[in-house]
Amino acid sequence: MPTPTKPFKVLTAEKKSHRTKAELKIREEAEKSLSTEKKIKERKEVKENKIAHKEFKRIEKLLENIDKNDAIYEAVINRYCLLQAECFDLEERREEFYNLIIELKIECKNITDNLEEIEEIARYKLEYAKSLANMTASMLACDKQVQSKRKMLLDIEKENIMTIASALRSIPKKAEEKENPLLKVLRGEA
Repeated sequence: MPTPTKPFKVLTAEKKSHRTKAELKIREEAEKSLSTEKKIKERKEVKENKIAHKEFKRIEKLLENIDKNDAIYEAVINRYCLLQAECFDLEERREEFYNLIIELKIECKNITDNLEEIEEIARYKLEYAKSLANMTASMLACDKQVQSKRKMLLDIEKENIMTIASALRSIPKKAEEKENPLLKVLRGEA
């Protein structure tokens, strides 16, 4: 895959481009036409979610630093922030289930040590096994949800980067060549 062309700001900052002023002007205008000139706005549900809000502010700052804080990315960035918050919530739930399993193991050992009848121990261990299976299943369900949300996040990240790159690739590299007026006269077209 060929390397995408450099943005206008990079070309002008380097001050060593082989492009003509006309080419640079066309490139600058083309890049401006891809921008809405409006900044990304945070949606209500993102503002109300502490984690999503924090992620939104982080991304907004990053986009501002690379001059890509544009409303065209608003829906995707808001969705991304909500997914990040959901991921965080599921990871916390998974951690709670893990801690409960550890507590259950300790409690089971303490209780079975104090029980004297074999039937009571067997009944308690059976209940313990059921509880452990339920918690493990819940923990695995959280893990599956986290993995699917992480995949969604990765897809959004890839698409967002590809969208920016493809927007830059859609800008023509060369200025339109104007035909020499002398050649037009010589051909009898003028």
